[in-house]
Amino acid sequence: MATKHQDSSLLEARPTQLKPPPLYKVLLLNDDFTPMDFVIVVLQRFFGMDREHATRIMLKVHTEGRGVCGVFPRDVAATKVEQVTTFARSNQHPLACVMEEN
Repeated sequence: MATKHQDSSLLEARPTQLKPPPLYKVLLLNDDFTPMDFVIVVLQRFFGMDREHATRIMLKVHTEGRGVCGVFPRDVAATKVEQVTTFARSNQHPLACVMEEN
């Protein structure tokens, strides 16, 4: 014989508000050894910039000591930093790429 269960308790639906993930700026830091043309190549290759935009960012790095390449979620930013650093070292350049919370 089958028994019939009735559960009269109701679950209250609560709207959940998810916060967007924290974003991080990826920056290039100036040094006295990395050629400007190499910095432009990095900006085009890893950040999808056209030559004009890459040149503007490169000049900002050169004149102000640092420049923002883009703003990304943490994992993407960390990957970009690693890719740029590996590429720079493999080409014997000391170009520094870092990330900081936006």
